[in-house]
Amino acid sequence: MKPETPGVAAVADAWTADLHDVLTALVAEELSAAAHLRISYELATTDGVVDARQPDLQHYSASTMKLPLVLAAYRLHDRGTLDLDSTLTVHNSFTSRTGEPYAIDPDEDSDPEVWARFGQQVPLRWLCRRSIIRSSNLATNLVADAVGFEAVAEVIADCEADGVQVVRGIEDYAAQRAGISNLVTVSGLNRILLALATGTAAGPETCAAVLGVLADNEVDTDIRPGLPAGTWVAHKNGWVSDGVLDAALVRPRGGDDPRDQFVLSVAISGAWPNERSHRLIQRIAGAVWQRRPGGGDD
Repeated sequence: MKPETPGVAAVADAWTADLHDVLTALVAEELSAAAHLRISYELATTDGVVDARQPDLQHYSASTMKLPLVLAAYRLHDRGTLDLDSTLTVHNSFTSRTGEPYAIDPDEDSDPEVWARFGQQVPLRWLCRRSIIRSSNLATNLVADAVGFEAVAEVIADCEADGVQVVRGIEDYAAQRAGISNLVTVSGLNRILLALATGTAAGPETCAAVLGVLADNEVDTDIRPGLPAGTWVAHKNGWVSDGVLDAALVRPRGGDDPRDQFVLSVAISGAWPNERSHRLIQRIAGAVWQRRPGGGDD
């Protein structure tokens, strides 16, 4: 059964006929055990959407907000208004969007490398990289201070990433209590990845550089484990106690060959063991891989 979304059917024709039904069944199986979950996914190519479930539903972003943030930093570098090779001192004092001071909890950070450089001068480019490959919260806030949220909003607008908003730093709980929250949609995340894939999010060399950082992501709990070992994947995932997300550009022929590339973003929100959510995303990724054009030849 093909999806009935306008404009989707023609794109989906190149994929196996059971793709939609298989993905629907995987989601239904999870919802049968946890009906409260909010589950969204979107599979797309540069030609359009292949299949989707609630792609415009907003989810708390968790660390997927680091994708447009780092892209914004690279774009400012291209314009000459921010030098990624300049250095700044690693510190842990930030100002909430509400004006209050706050700090990052090191026990909640997944990257000890940035904390090991506390008080030292480090390149902004290195902090961008740590924000992605180890999802460093401390590095993220330092980058956010250097970039500013207006530049991130410009990235989101230019990529037409509807439903994505990045308006505060990590662990800015005062802002969160005030209703200022980072949100994403799987459709919006895919728009950013597709803009990177086609070299339109910034200059082609800059897009390639950002994709290279995303491909070096070392936190592989979601889409990448669902694919064959060695598959080229550029992605940014995120997780909190009640949410797991991953947004990925997949190139089956390798990072330098965009033929047959696709983007897949999945978001799961609601109180539920993260391990279950990771596993569902892996299963969705595996099902997509097997049903892509030419996938039956693997």
